[in-house]
Amino acid sequence: MRAARLISLVLLLQSRGRMTAAELARELEVSERTVYRDVLALAAAGVPVYADRGRAGGYRLIGGYRTRLTGLSRAEAEALFLSGVPGPLREMGLAEALAAARLKVLAALPPQLRDASARAAQRFHLDVPGWFRAADPPPLLDALARAVWGDRTVSARYRRGDRVVTRTLEPYALVLKNGVWYLVARVSDDFRVYRVDRFTQVEPRAEEFERDEGFDLAAFWAARAEEFERSILTTQVTVRLSPAGRRMLPYAVERVAAEEALASAGEPDGQDWVTVRLPVESLDVAYDELLRLGPEAEVLDPPELRARMAEAAVRFNTLYR
Repeated sequence: MRAARLISLVLLLQSRGRMTAAELARELEVSERTVYRDVLALAAAGVPVYADRGRAGGYRLIGGYRTRLTGLSRAEAEALFLSGVPGPLREMGLAEALAAARLKVLAALPPQLRDASARAAQRFHLDVPGWFRAADPPPLLDALARAVWGDRTVSARYRRGDRVVTRTLEPYALVLKNGVWYLVARVSDDFRVYRVDRFTQVEPRAEEFERDEGFDLAAFWAARAEEFERSILTTQVTVRLSPAGRRMLPYAVERVAAEEALASAGEPDGQDWVTVRLPVESLDVAYDELLRLGPEAEVLDPPELRARMAEAAVRFNTLYR
């Protein structure tokens, strides 16, 4: 365990230059005191780790030191070949780069591990696009990908409803969500999300933009996705749920809606049913979603939705009588 951590510490310093004890502790998931002890152990073993003092200080490797610890275990080699997603990389125009990188990695592996690529490919497959969706990538995806890689500002035209707007964007990142590509871009110091298939024109500009090094893509996307889910839940309906209905609810409605509804549940009644307040996008959407629960849900309010559900129940009864 400690040997692996010491190797990781050296590789972190090698790849990132200078890092503070706090940064190393966070990356290695240990205490700062453990980092201090590990640095002393590395120095005693002859690894030239140097500590810079002061507010801008930290640890760094001196003298152009490079580790020769290049060995991979079988599990590591196979995990490496699972880390790429060929379909999306191909859509971004990176298929040739991926193929070249895989060949270089294979050439560097010892003979007993060179079947890692084939073993991984025959055991795991990631099918990214959603069901019943066209697999063709958006036509301007590769242009946006090049801008993202090059930190290049772009002038873009974008369909918003029934009109087309023009924007100057700093394209930070691309996100593939359920088979749909999204661009995360900065506009006037504000980060926004755009569907890539709604761009009608993308023109790279001469200037490069300076990235905000504090921007955390994963955290931003998680927060924005939850914010979007909550923003469309503008209506509430009151529903009684059976025990089976409670189990089925997360599979019938949006995750955020299910969590809020179940959190609002009162005490079970004599039949072990509970009453919840379910946030929904609209009554039409609620009708479609609650039909999936069948007889495990009863709409109490609003009256118009209850009437639609009752009408559906009558039609079901007519069909199956």
